[in-house]
Amino acid sequence: QVMLVESGGGLVQAGGSLRLSCAASGRTSSNYGLGWFRQVPGKEREFVAAIRWRGSSTYYSDFVKGRFTISRDNAKNTMYLQMNSLKSEDTAVYYCAARDPSRAGSYDSRYTYGYWGQGTQVTVSS
Repeated sequence: QVMLVESGGGLVQAGGSLRLSCAASGRTSSNYGLGWFRQVPGKEREFVAAIRWRGSSTYYSDFVKGRFTISRDNAKNTMYLQMNSLKSEDTAVYYCAARDPSRAGSYDSRYTYGYWGQGTQVTVSS
């Protein structure tokens, strides 16, 4: 069981930057994959980025690749999403998630993740 809490969201101008944090507690091991998703009203929750809790493998959606960077600090049990060159279309609620090791599926599918934070709002003004 993993508990997740996001922070760092807020209002930023287009072209600016934000860093989101996700604090993890409970049972955390190399069996878990970790990721960031985002959701806007009326749309499905979509994949943003993923990283292994142990190791260095990272994955990005095409619409954030080159602008966002996912990272983690295992000693602090914290995952980060550095967001640069923000666009108005990046406005969304951002969620961190941990994969359920018992679920089969791709890293970019929300259905493979069994643990979710409550989300943090990111608003980019144009």
